[in-house]
Amino acid sequence: MTPSRQRRQRLINEPACLLPVDLDIMDGAFRFAVNDARVAAEAALDGLYVIRTSVAEDAMSAEAAVLNYKKLAEAERAFRTLKGVDLHVRPIRHRLEGRVKAHIFLSMLAYYVQWHMIQAWAPLTFKDEAEADESRERNPVAPAQRSPAALDKVQTRTLADGTPALSFTRLLAHLATIVRNTLRPTGAKPGEATFDLTTRPNPKQQQALDLIAAIAL
Repeated sequence: MTPSRQRRQRLINEPACLLPVDLDIMDGAFRFAVNDARVAAEAALDGLYVIRTSVAEDAMSAEAAVLNYKKLAEAERAFRTLKGVDLHVRPIRHRLEGRVKAHIFLSMLAYYVQWHMIQAWAPLTFKDEAEADESRERNPVAPAQRSPAALDKVQTRTLADGTPALSFTRLLAHLATIVRNTLRPTGAKPGEATFDLTTRPNPKQQQALDLIAAIAL
């Protein structure tokens, strides 16, 4: 096989060229024709995918393997949270290995706390409170669907009690308005002790604080 013929063969074998067509690349000419057999074979596999795992079948069923694969999206979302605008794991301005590991550990611990807060505040936010649909557990390839209650929160932007539904970040910002002030009486003498006074939470803030207090680990 001549060098030019070898280059043409490599081009045909490139992944981008693995189409259901027959190619004939020549010096100064190019011809192609649709391969009906390959088109039929591609159509038979259209929309299908294969998941392979090293876990024994008695430890993980085929359905569980698919569900676990789909949970990779949760891991990717966690990495985006760590590296994005929420927790700011980067930049890491440390030189010593131990300090870098401590930085990552604290970031993971912060994400763990945030995850529990998101679950606890589901009644106040747009998060779906419903558990996983049983039919989805039986059929892991079924598309995920939000519950009617969650869709109603998104459409009306209100909760069942008529109060506004908030995102997680907006609820955090709302709680940030609770402040502790250090006060000194007007007629206090120099050096007289001060006292702290925390602003009273409104009903929404108190509900959020109660949900946090009810978290059981």
